Amino acid sequence: SLMLAKAKEEWDQELIDKQSEKERYLSERITPLHTSGLSLSQLQDLCRELHAKVEIVDEERYDIEAKCNHNTREIKDLKLKVLDLRGKFKRPPLRRVRVSADAMLRALLGSKHKVSMDLRANLKSVKKEDTEKERPVEVGDWRKNVEAMSGMEGRKKMFDAAKSPTGQ
Repeated sequence: SLMLAKAKEEWDQELIDKQSEKERYLSERITPLHTSGLSLSQLQDLCRELHAKVEIVDEERYDIEAKCNHNTREIKDLKLKVLDLRGKFKRPPLRRVRVSADAMLRALLGSKHKVSMDLRANLKSVKKEDTEKERPVEVGDWRKNVEAMSGMEGRKKMFDAAKSPTGQ
């Protein structure tokens, strides 16, 4: 909260400084007009001078605005060119390169590498027969399992008994 209060004070001081700078600049550039006691011809001359100054300022403003527009157009064109150039670049197709661990270590470490690194040496060997023996496969009649699971054996017998005398 102290930092916010300090920042607000500095911001207010900045605004006051900008306003005072603006007033000072305008007081230097613009001389106060004394129109009291002037004749009609002097007032017309003063108006002509003011119109001439306004025209000069308008011409400068127009020139600066035209330069800004030209620069913004040029920036847009350059951005488009950069995007076009970026889009046309094709990445070369990458090829797979098989490198052993020893060759990779030699490439990275140079001639300092003397230890061979065999990754397959520490692997456990497994025979196929052992894995097949571990999984005994039970093959049976699936209908027996369904009937046993359903708990409907009694009803099925009643249904079969009722069906056989009428069916024949």
